[in-house]
Amino acid sequence: MPEKNKATLKTQLTAELERLLALAPELRVVPVADGVKDNWGSFLSRLPGMRTGDQVVDFWHAAEHLHAAMVAAHGEGSTTCEAEFEKYRHILRHDAKGVDRVIRHLRYLHDKNPRRSKIRKVLRYFRQHRHRMRYAYLARRNLPIGSGMVEAACKTVVAQRLKRSGMRWRHQGGQAILTLRALEQSGRFDRAWRLVAGTYKRAVELPENIVDIRSRARR
Repeated sequence: MPEKNKATLKTQLTAELERLLALAPELRVVPVADGVKDNWGSFLSRLPGMRTGDQVVDFWHAAEHLHAAMVAAHGEGSTTCEAEFEKYRHILRHDAKGVDRVIRHLRYLHDKNPRRSKIRKVLRYFRQHRHRMRYAYLARRNLPIGSGMVEAACKTVVAQRLKRSGMRWRHQGGQAILTLRALEQSGRFDRAWRLVAGTYKRAVELPENIVDIRSRARR
Protein backbone atom coordinates (compact mmCIF):
# COMPACT_ATOMS: atom_id res chain seq x y z
CA MET A 1 0.00 0.00 0.00
CA PRO A 2 1.22 3.56 -0.63
CA GLU A 3 2.95 5.01 2.41
CA LYS A 4 5.58 7.55 3.29
CA ASN A 5 9.16 6.42 2.57
CA LYS A 6 7.99 2.94 1.44
CA ALA A 7 8.56 1.64 4.96
CA THR A 8 6.72 -1.68 4.62
CA LEU A 9 8.21 -2.46 1.20
CA LYS A 10 11.73 -1.73 2.41
CA THR A 11 11.33 -3.93 5.48
CA GLN A 12 9.77 -6.87 3.64
CA LEU A 13 12.14 -6.75 0.66
CA THR A 14 15.18 -6.55 2.92
CA ALA A 15 14.00 -9.58 4.93
CA GLU A 16 13.26 -11.50 1.72
CA LEU A 17 16.70 -10.91 0.26
CA GLU A 18 18.46 -11.69 3.52
CA ARG A 19 16.63 -15.03 3.71
CA LEU A 20 17.40 -15.95 0.10
CA LEU A 21 21.08 -15.05 0.40
CA ALA A 22 21.33 -17.05 3.62
CA LEU A 23 20.02 -20.10 1.75
CA ALA A 24 22.05 -19.48 -1.41
CA PRO A 25 24.89 -16.99 -0.81
CA GLU A 26 26.20 -17.53 -4.35
CA LEU A 27 23.16 -15.77 -5.85
CA ARG A 28 23.99 -12.66 -7.87
CA VAL A 29 21.81 -9.69 -6.95
CA VAL A 30 21.19 -7.18 -9.77
CA PRO A 31 18.86 -4.30 -8.86
CA VAL A 32 16.77 -2.79 -11.67
CA ALA A 33 14.83 0.46 -11.16
CA ASP A 34 14.01 3.75 -12.80
CA GLY A 35 15.96 6.92 -12.10
CA VAL A 36 14.04 8.08 -9.01
CA LYS A 37 16.57 9.28 -6.45
CA ASP A 38 15.13 7.33 -3.52
CA ASN A 39 15.45 4.04 -5.41
CA TRP A 40 19.23 4.40 -5.54
CA GLY A 41 19.59 6.14 -2.19
CA SER A 42 17.90 5.18 1.05
CA PHE A 43 16.03 2.25 -0.53
CA LEU A 44 18.40 0.03 -2.50
CA SER A 45 21.50 1.00 -0.54
CA ARG A 46 20.13 -0.77 2.55
CA LEU A 47 19.42 -4.06 0.77
CA PRO A 48 21.88 -6.98 0.82
CA GLY A 49 24.29 -6.98 -2.11
CA MET A 50 23.35 -3.50 -3.34
CA ARG A 51 26.52 -1.58 -2.51
CA THR A 52 28.66 -3.43 -5.04
CA GLY A 53 28.11 -5.15 -8.36
CA ASP A 54 25.86 -4.31 -11.29
CA GLN A 55 23.05 -1.80 -11.04
CA VAL A 56 20.62 -1.17 -13.88
CA VAL A 57 18.35 1.69 -14.89
CA ASP A 58 15.37 0.15 -16.66
CA PHE A 59 16.13 0.37 -20.39
CA TRP A 60 12.63 1.47 -21.37
CA HIS A 61 12.68 4.30 -18.84
CA ALA A 62 16.00 5.44 -20.28
CA ALA A 63 14.54 5.24 -23.79
CA GLU A 64 11.61 7.43 -22.72
CA HIS A 65 14.04 10.11 -21.53
CA LEU A 66 15.99 9.83 -24.78
CA HIS A 67 12.81 10.28 -26.80
CA ALA A 68 11.89 13.37 -24.78
CA ALA A 69 15.24 14.94 -25.70
CA MET A 70 14.70 14.17 -29.38
CA VAL A 71 11.24 15.73 -29.25
CA ALA A 72 12.71 18.86 -27.66
CA ALA A 73 15.39 19.07 -30.35
CA HIS A 74 13.44 18.15 -33.51
CA GLY A 75 9.74 18.52 -32.73
CA GLU A 76 7.24 15.85 -31.74
CA GLY A 77 6.24 13.48 -34.52
CA SER A 78 8.76 14.80 -37.03
CA THR A 79 10.59 12.38 -39.31
CA THR A 80 13.96 13.54 -37.97
CA CYS A 81 12.83 13.07 -34.36
CA GLU A 82 11.69 9.50 -34.86
CA ALA A 83 14.67 8.53 -37.02
CA GLU A 84 17.18 9.94 -34.53
CA PHE A 85 15.40 8.32 -31.63
CA GLU A 86 15.39 4.88 -33.25
CA LYS A 87 19.06 5.24 -34.18
CA TYR A 88 20.27 6.19 -30.72
CA ARG A 89 17.95 3.81 -28.89
CA HIS A 90 19.52 0.98 -30.91
CA ILE A 91 23.00 2.29 -30.09
CA LEU A 92 22.14 2.54 -26.40
CA ARG A 93 20.85 -1.03 -26.34
CA HIS A 94 23.39 -2.84 -28.54
CA ASP A 95 26.63 -0.86 -28.68
CA ALA A 96 29.28 -1.69 -26.07
CA LYS A 97 29.88 2.04 -25.64
CA GLY A 98 26.29 3.00 -26.33
CA VAL A 99 25.69 5.27 -23.34
CA ASP A 100 28.86 7.26 -24.10
CA ARG A 101 27.76 7.79 -27.69
CA VAL A 102 24.29 8.86 -26.55
CA ILE A 103 25.78 11.34 -24.06
CA ARG A 104 28.00 12.84 -26.79
CA HIS A 105 24.97 13.28 -29.07
CA LEU A 106 22.89 14.82 -26.28
CA ARG A 107 25.73 17.23 -25.56
CA TYR A 108 25.77 18.17 -29.25
CA LEU A 109 22.00 18.75 -29.20
CA HIS A 110 22.30 20.88 -26.07
CA ASP A 111 25.08 23.01 -27.57
CA LYS A 112 22.94 23.48 -30.67
CA ASN A 113 19.79 24.27 -28.64
CA PRO A 114 21.07 25.84 -25.37
CA ARG A 115 17.63 27.17 -24.38
CA ARG A 116 15.92 23.78 -24.50
CA SER A 117 15.85 22.86 -20.80
CA LYS A 118 14.50 19.36 -21.49
CA ILE A 119 17.67 18.42 -23.39
CA ARG A 120 19.80 19.67 -20.50
CA LYS A 121 17.78 17.60 -18.01
CA VAL A 122 18.03 14.44 -20.10
CA LEU A 123 21.77 14.95 -20.55
CA ARG A 124 22.14 15.25 -16.77
CA TYR A 125 20.05 12.08 -16.32
CA PHE A 126 22.27 10.03 -18.63
CA ARG A 127 25.46 11.35 -17.07
CA GLN A 128 24.20 10.58 -13.58
CA HIS A 129 23.25 6.99 -14.45
CA ARG A 130 25.99 6.24 -17.00
CA HIS A 131 27.31 3.30 -14.95
CA ARG A 132 23.80 1.79 -14.81
CA MET A 133 23.26 1.77 -18.59
CA ARG A 134 25.68 -0.91 -19.83
CA TYR A 135 22.88 -2.71 -21.62
CA ALA A 136 24.92 -4.61 -24.23
CA TYR A 137 27.29 -5.87 -21.51
CA LEU A 138 24.39 -6.96 -19.30
CA ALA A 139 22.47 -8.67 -22.10
CA ARG A 140 25.53 -10.68 -23.16
CA ARG A 141 25.70 -12.07 -19.63
CA ASN A 142 21.96 -12.85 -19.50
CA LEU A 143 21.41 -10.21 -16.82
CA PRO A 144 18.21 -8.13 -16.72
CA ILE A 145 17.99 -4.73 -18.43
CA GLY A 146 14.35 -3.97 -17.63
CA SER A 147 11.77 -4.21 -14.87
CA GLY A 148 8.80 -5.18 -17.05
CA MET A 149 8.24 -8.56 -15.38
CA VAL A 150 8.08 -6.94 -11.93
CA GLU A 151 5.73 -4.21 -13.14
CA ALA A 152 3.46 -6.85 -14.67
CA ALA A 153 3.48 -8.73 -11.37
CA CYS A 154 2.42 -5.53 -9.59
CA LYS A 155 -0.64 -5.37 -11.83
CA THR A 156 -1.46 -9.01 -11.12
CA VAL A 157 -0.93 -8.83 -7.37
CA VAL A 158 -2.21 -5.33 -6.63
CA ALA A 159 -4.37 -3.86 -9.38
CA GLN A 160 -6.49 -6.94 -10.11
CA ARG A 161 -7.35 -7.29 -6.41
CA LEU A 162 -7.62 -3.77 -5.03
CA LYS A 163 -8.87 -1.71 -7.97
CA ARG A 164 -12.17 -3.36 -8.72
CA SER A 165 -15.31 -1.33 -9.16
CA GLY A 166 -16.37 0.52 -6.02
CA MET A 167 -13.49 -0.67 -3.84
CA ARG A 168 -12.05 1.62 -1.17
CA TRP A 169 -9.26 0.60 1.19
CA ARG A 170 -7.72 1.91 4.36
CA HIS A 171 -4.00 1.34 4.65
CA GLN A 172 -4.18 -1.39 7.30
CA GLY A 173 -6.83 -3.47 5.53
CA GLY A 174 -5.28 -3.06 2.10
CA GLN A 175 -1.84 -4.08 3.33
CA ALA A 176 -3.26 -7.17 5.03
CA ILE A 177 -4.96 -8.27 1.80
CA LEU A 178 -1.83 -7.62 -0.26
CA THR A 179 0.34 -9.63 2.12
CA LEU A 180 -1.99 -12.63 1.84
CA ARG A 181 -2.32 -12.27 -1.93
CA ALA A 182 1.44 -12.04 -2.44
CA LEU A 183 1.91 -15.25 -0.47
CA GLU A 184 -0.82 -17.01 -2.45
CA GLN A 185 0.45 -15.82 -5.85
CA SER A 186 4.01 -16.92 -5.02
CA GLY A 187 2.93 -20.40 -3.88
CA ARG A 188 4.02 -19.86 -0.27
CA PHE A 189 0.68 -19.41 1.45
CA ASP A 190 0.56 -22.75 3.29
CA ARG A 191 4.11 -22.42 4.62
CA ALA A 192 3.54 -18.84 5.73
CA TRP A 193 0.07 -19.21 7.21
CA ARG A 194 1.21 -20.06 10.75
CA LEU A 195 3.29 -16.88 10.91
CA VAL A 196 0.59 -14.77 9.27
CA ALA A 197 -2.14 -16.16 11.53
CA GLY A 198 -0.07 -15.29 14.57
CA THR A 199 0.38 -11.75 13.31
CA TYR A 200 -3.33 -11.11 12.83
CA LYS A 201 -4.58 -13.17 15.77
CA ARG A 202 -6.09 -11.21 18.66
CA ALA A 203 -6.89 -12.53 22.13
CA VAL A 204 -10.47 -12.01 23.28
CA GLU A 205 -11.15 -11.96 27.02
CA LEU A 206 -14.67 -12.05 28.45
CA PRO A 207 -15.52 -10.14 31.60
CA GLU A 208 -16.13 -12.23 34.75
CA ASN A 209 -19.56 -10.81 35.62
CA ILE A 210 -21.45 -11.99 32.54
CA VAL A 211 -25.20 -12.26 32.96
CA ASP A 212 -27.11 -14.63 30.70
CA ILE A 213 -30.05 -12.47 29.59
CA ARG A 214 -31.84 -15.45 28.06
CA SER A 215 -31.91 -17.36 31.37
CA ARG A 216 -33.35 -14.29 33.12
CA ALA A 217 -36.07 -14.01 30.52
CA ARG A 218 -37.23 -17.58 31.23
CA ARG A 219 -37.76 -16.93 34.93
